[in-house]
Amino acid sequence: MADVAKHAGVAPMTVSRALHDDPRVSPSTRVKVLASVAALGYRRNEVARSLRAGQSSDLLGLVVTNLANPFYAQLALGVESFAAEHGMTMVLGNTAEDPGREKELVNNLVSRRVSGIIVVPAGSDHSHLRPSGLDGMPVVLAARPPSRAELDCVLVDDFGGALAAARVLTEGGHRRIGFLGPLPGLWTSAERFRGFCTALAEAGLAVDEQNVRFGLRDVPAAEHAARELLHLPDPPTALFAANNRSTIGAVRAITGVRPRTALAGFDDFELADMLGLPLTVAAYDPAEIGMQAARLLIDRIDRIDRIERAGNDTPPQRVVVPTTLTHYGQA
Repeated sequence: MADVAKHAGVAPMTVSRALHDDPRVSPSTRVKVLASVAALGYRRNEVARSLRAGQSSDLLGLVVTNLANPFYAQLALGVESFAAEHGMTMVLGNTAEDPGREKELVNNLVSRRVSGIIVVPAGSDHSHLRPSGLDGMPVVLAARPPSRAELDCVLVDDFGGALAAARVLTEGGHRRIGFLGPLPGLWTSAERFRGFCTALAEAGLAVDEQNVRFGLRDVPAAEHAARELLHLPDPPTALFAANNRSTIGAVRAITGVRPRTALAGFDDFELADMLGLPLTVAAYDPAEIGMQAARLLIDRIDRIDRIERAGNDTPPQRVVVPTTLTHYGQA
C-alpha cells in the first residue's frame, strides 16, 4: 500500500480509503489511486486484513482421509462448487487416515482463521473437533457421524444401500456370499456390513466368517482377498464389496478365477458399465455430500452473530444422502 501511495502521490491512508470507497476521497483521487493499483499489480493481503480485524477469512477448510479415492475428489468438487457460489474459497488437506495428522491439519486451518472446516474424520474420537476447543470454529463432519462431540454431519444411507444391494444377491438364489470391506472400525464399513448381514438374515442365511475379509485399503488388497475367497474348497458364488476399490479388486479376481461369480457393491465408479460382467451397485452422488456439508457449514457460520446476540445455539443437524441401485450387465 505504501508503494501505491508513493506512485499516486498520496498518503497511504488515502489509498486505504479509496479502496474502500470512502466518500471523503474525491473521484479524481480515486481514479489516480486505482490507476496506480493497476500499474503496480497491487493485491490486498486478505489473511493479514482478517488478522488485523480479528475476523475469519473467506476460506473454508476441507480435510479428507484419502485423496487417491475418487470419492473424495467428487466430494471436494461439491464443497468447492457451493463455497464458490457464496464467495468463498476451499482449502484442502489429506490425512491418510491418520488421526494425528488430522489434528495437525485442523489446528493449522484454525491458525489461518478459515471461516469453518469440513472434516471426513480419521478416528473414532472426535472430541478434538469441538468448536469450543477451536476458538469457536464451526465444524461439519462428512461421511461419518460425530463421536464424543456434538457436530453437524452429512452421511450416506450406508445401511440401507448395502441392504438393498445384498438383497439382489440373495434374491438371485445365492447362498454362499463373500464380503470384502475396509477397516471394520470405520462407520461406513460397519454400517455396510450390518446391511449385508441383515440381507442374509432376511434370506435365512448365516454369515460365514471364512467368507468375510476386512481391512482392505486399496484395489490390490481387495483383489488378493477376493482371490482367496474364490480359491476356497467351497467358494462363494457371489461377492459383496463395501466400496468402489473393493469392487474393482473383486472384478479383477472374478475375471481371472471364476467369471460366473455374481457381484454387488457399494459406490459407483467410472467405466463400471464397460466391465462386461453383471454388477449391481448402491450408487449416490459424492458431490452432493460435499454440497450439503458446505451448506450446513455456511449456515452455521451465518448464524454465529445471531447466536451470540440471542444467547442460544441451534442443535446439530444430520443430513442423510439416499442411495439408488444401479445395474450393469445382465444383473
